[in-house]
Amino acid sequence: MNLRRIAIASALLASIGLPGAAWAQDKLFKVGSTPTGVPFTFLDAKTNTSQGIMVDLIHEVAADAGFKVEIEGMPFATLIPSLTGNKIDIIAAAMYITPTRQEVVDFSRPIYTYGEGLVVPKKDTREYAKLEDMKGFTVGAQKGTAYVEPLQKSGLFADVKIYDNIPAILSDVNNGRIQAGFADKPIVAYNLQQGMFPETRLVTSYTSTLAASVGIAVRKTDGELLKRINTSLEKLQKNGTVDKILAKWGQ
Repeated sequence: MNLRRIAIASALLASIGLPGAAWAQDKLFKVGSTPTGVPFTFLDAKTNTSQGIMVDLIHEVAADAGFKVEIEGMPFATLIPSLTGNKIDIIAAAMYITPTRQEVVDFSRPIYTYGEGLVVPKKDTREYAKLEDMKGFTVGAQKGTAYVEPLQKSGLFADVKIYDNIPAILSDVNNGRIQAGFADKPIVAYNLQQGMFPETRLVTSYTSTLAASVGIAVRKTDGELLKRINTSLEKLQKNGTVDKILAKWGQ
């Protein structure tokens, strides 16, 4: 009888997901990521696999926390609806931790902090420093990002065009279809460093106004998962793994 009770207790402990138990071995989580957010997340055309900072990081977190992940590419604006709609379980992308988003999902501890970058056609050599310097411009921003609403509410611009991804913004700046674009500075810088969009420049004199930190997101009902992610993240930040991943991708 005692042996039977011990067996039952062991099974119960495994079912609630204690470290090293069945939870760690069997759990597979679907991770939403964007295919156009290089160097944070992108689809490598040569291997047809997702790559980037957040992809490397979620794999390291999963390995440390004891679960498996499967990366699914999708547009940035669909990430949170896909998470709350149970189509994915985790978001690992260049997503700011903002109060508005925190009302809907839970975020991990902060991972990396940056602000928006300003891009203009290369032939425009003015050294813009603030939004007011571009009053009356037609500008672009990515759908679903934290930049859209402040740009629209500023009342400074003739039009704020909304794009599905950052390369589309850069393309329109590059071809003179809009006068300026706003997007995640590290992503913009990486694209331009690779020689893409040669008629576009990043304005180094511009001061970011919407700096925030990126985090990994989960549903508000997934407290145990968030706890595991945060525990592993803290460990990886302390042992230098996060810094190595950032350095690998030029950050």
